Formats: sequence, C-alpha cells, structure tokens
Amino acid sequence: MAEEEKKEKHAAPKEDTKAHEPKHSEKPAEAKPAEKPAEKPVEAKPEEKPAEGAAAPPTGEIKKRKDRWGVAHVYSSKNNTLITITDLSGAETLAKGTGGMIVKADREEGSPYAAMQAAFKAADRAKELGITALHIRIRAPGGHGTKTPGSGAQAVVRALARSGLRIGKIEDVTPTPTDTTKRPGGRRGRRV
Repeated sequence: MAEEEKKEKHAAPKEDTKAHEPKHSEKPAEAKPAEKPAEKPVEAKPEEKPAEGAAAPPTGEIKKRKDRWGVAHVYSSKNNTLITITDLSGAETLAKGTGGMIVKADREEGSPYAAMQAAFKAADRAKELGITALHIRIRAPGGHGTKTPGSGAQAVVRALARSGLRIGKIEDVTPTPTDTTKRPGGRRGRRV
C-alpha cells in the first residue's frame, strides 16, 4: 500500500503542473512572440506600391471581368448584308452597318468585302458605346426564299471577332416555315 501512495504522490504534482501551464499570468513572454507575425502584414511597405497604370502583382484571386453584352443581328442575302448591334433585349439599336454603305456598285453590296467593312464600322461604334462582348444571330431571307445565308455572313463573324469584341453564342435564326404561304410566280412559274 505504501508503494501505491508513493506513486499517487508522484503522479499528482505532474497533473498540477499541467493545470498551471495554460495560465497567461505565469508565462507572459510566450504571448508576445505570437503577436509579432500578426504585426507584419504584406501591405506594410508603402514604398513598394505600383505606380498608376502599372500592372499590379498577381494576388492569387482571379477577377472576373465585367463584360457589357450586346447582340449583333446579321441579315445576309445574296444582294446585301445588314448588321445591327442592339442591347440584349433588342429594343435599342446601338450601331448599324450595311454593304450598301460601303461600296458604290449595287452588285457588290452582298460581297464578303463589303460585309467585313460594314462589320468593322458597326463594331467600332459599339465599342465607343461600351459594348465589350456580342452574341451573333445570323438570318437568311427564309420563308419561301433561300434558307442559307449569303456570302457576307461568314465574313461578318470573322470581322467581329478580329475587332476585339468577345464572341458569345452564334446562332441561326432564319425563319423556316412548317407550312408556308403560296410562293410567288403563279401556277406556271416565273417566265423569263
């Protein structure tokens, strides 16, 4: 029994010392070094701030850029190409350009060159108004006309992409009838 009492006496002081360790009054020197790293923020050096216009150092956070979206409505037939850039609702026209505004000859209005120049003209005007990204809606004559867009449609898409605008969706919105109205030309067709 005496041996057990001796073991308990030796074990008790060990528990007491552990109970006293977390108190802050006995070890004030250890609390101060923990505060020193907190006093050193990364932004504490004002001399190292980048100048205005200079690129900021990468921080690890990815900033999402805020794009102002618009919609480019492209009507492309065999004879002409029309580009109208609107807001997302389509209610307000921001910029427009056509093949006929670019070239003099009527036969060149539907050409890819005229379409490309008209697209650059419309894109520049849209960028002045703050548009940074576009959805493109391509339309052919449709109905009982041709369902394939003219040669200017592809040139418009390439020109808008080259002009520095971000391209979102490209969709074909050609009206295709499920059952159509009567074609022009009559029963015996158009006689040439």
